[in-house]
Amino acid sequence: MAYSNDLRKRVIAAVEAGGQTLSQVAKTFQVSESTVDKWMQRRREIGSTQALPWAGGKRRALARCEACIRVAVRRQPDISLQELCEHVTAETGVVANSSMMSRELALLKLPRKKRVSTTASATRRGSARPGKRLPN
Repeated sequence: MAYSNDLRKRVIAAVEAGGQTLSQVAKTFQVSESTVDKWMQRRREIGSTQALPWAGGKRRALARCEACIRVAVRRQPDISLQELCEHVTAETGVVANSSMMSRELALLKLPRKKRVSTTASATRRGSARPGKRLPN
């Protein structure tokens, strides 16, 4: 969270008033020395101490591959993460790892159906009931 503009102005005013070191001003306002130094540098360079607007964070590498991912999962619901990564790389040229793909699937709300791997049951539907023999 960004510091308030009011705090920034008070810190700059205290530094410009003199009488205190950067370290003392930082301690007085409970901010780090590097923060005070950055604010002063910014004030000298652009004349403002206003907080910069939020840049939005790092862009998702797989964001532009949504259609390709959706088609691949629809076509093969039990596709492995590695296979999906390889498919996306082949189709779009975007290289991804299993971790990235897993997060992207969660963001797109695309659950993957796993292959059923159960052991064979002794009694299966349509098999003989107790007391009846199956034909040979």
